[in-house]
Amino acid sequence: MDERTRIELEAAAFRGLVAHLRKRTDVQNIDLMNLAGFCRNCLSKWYLAAAKERGIPMSDDEARLAIYGMPFADWKAQYQKDASAEQKQRFEDTKPMHAEISGHNTR
Repeated sequence: MDERTRIELEAAAFRGLVAHLRKRTDVQNIDLMNLAGFCRNCLSKWYLAAAKERGIPMSDDEARLAIYGMPFADWKAQYQKDASAEQKQRFEDTKPMHAEISGHNTR
């Protein structure tokens, strides 16, 4: 497979993941972090880091908009629920396995 095709396939897979997460507003970020070690916010941080690596000016809010499909404050108000004590404890317990870009891991 040539490089351009590989990049196009990776981009399509990323767009599919983002579209899926936009539909699954019932899935809370803390649940994603607890199960997979990354969440929508991590994706937005990876997106922002990629932009900065390429010298593309972008704010945190712009990166989150690219992932959430709406301003983050609106998403939080519409879809984010308070985390339970159990979710918070699992979050703490799984910190060493969180994505490094998330800022949550303790490695």
